[in-house]
Amino acid sequence: MQLPVYFISDIHLMLQQDEYEKKRQEKLFRLMDYVAQSGGTLFIVGDLFDFYFEYKHVIPKVYFPLYQQMYSLKNKGVEIYFVTGNHDHWTLDFMGQTLTTKVYDDDLSIDIQGKRFYITHGDGILSLDRGYRLLKAIIRSKLFIWLYRALHPAVGYGIANAISKRGRHDEHPQEYNEKVLNELKVFTETVVADGHDYVITGHYHQATVENVNGGKLVVLGDWLQYFSYAVFDGNDIELKFWKNDA
Repeated sequence: MQLPVYFISDIHLMLQQDEYEKKRQEKLFRLMDYVAQSGGTLFIVGDLFDFYFEYKHVIPKVYFPLYQQMYSLKNKGVEIYFVTGNHDHWTLDFMGQTLTTKVYDDDLSIDIQGKRFYITHGDGILSLDRGYRLLKAIIRSKLFIWLYRALHPAVGYGIANAISKRGRHDEHPQEYNEKVLNELKVFTETVVADGHDYVITGHYHQATVENVNGGKLVVLGDWLQYFSYAVFDGNDIELKFWKNDA
């Protein structure tokens, strides 16, 4: 795995394109080009798409510019690892073999340059998520996936398009955000005690790095309001913001 290692999450590319979506996508592509120029590695930590469901012979054409960009990066030797999120868990070999180096359907623990990383999209890990954990088990079950793939793709994506937030991120009060962050810190304490140096998570649309018992919690933010990403240079990790395409 080549350094530096970049981590991004919660881009939420939409099924319907408008000028704002195109600009967001172009900004993402400039970051990807920057990763390639640096000779580094890219981790996408869930919710690259607002909805993605891969059929055996059908993929959504609206994402074609992204497919092209990822395929180009991979052919340049950039390793791309995709940890699926709650909006884009349902992948097959096109995402897992053609566009990325590897897709992870669950959390992973991995060593990078002597540091131990725990990488998770983050959905379902908090006490607040008790009800969601049941839903997650259902929509990730083999039966649900089989039944959804039995739908005609036009129907399947029609349902997804009808319930999509279309780029809007729910605003939560500060009290809620603080509660989430505190619970993430408790989760990180357990993971650090198990021998990890870093916990990398998305999902919560907060952008922060917190020191926890000698380790670090990195909440990756998103590409709806923060345009944030993390970089590990082999020694430490830093959260950055792609506001000026620096």
